[in-house]
Amino acid sequence: MANPAALLPQAGPAIQQLVKAVMSGGDVPGTTLGLVHLRASQINGCGYCVVGGALMSQKEGETDERLHAVAAWREAPYFTEAERAALALAEYATRLADRPDAVPDAVWDEAARHYDEKQLAQIVLWLGVTNLFNRLNATTRQPAGATW
Repeated sequence: MANPAALLPQAGPAIQQLVKAVMSGGDVPGTTLGLVHLRASQINGCGYCVVGGALMSQKEGETDERLHAVAAWREAPYFTEAERAALALAEYATRLADRPDAVPDAVWDEAARHYDEKQLAQIVLWLGVTNLFNRLNATTRQPAGATW
């Protein structure tokens, strides 16, 4: 299947502007945003984003141990409390329909203990962008390792 950005070329620059705005919108560590992207992409089964996100994180200095452990972050010793709070938020924000209270107060409050409002906004917006990419790529069956 063709990717939607190729069929609607005006969408590509708009999406890239959104990515730039989110990435420059706060001071959440890039490693944390990479972990959040990877976890949401794993949940959504987006091979394109899992592989691409892991490769991008590696280029930014992320370790193999942490990347391999993201799916089991609760049991792995590699993550800080702040990263764990971001990963929990990522899981709940990605699985909105799994429960009546999409993001429980306890999950939000734990994230708010580690991140200020601007940082939380950056994480939530990054999750929105990630879920957009996941849906585009999974729906159009973009293969892992492909380039747009």
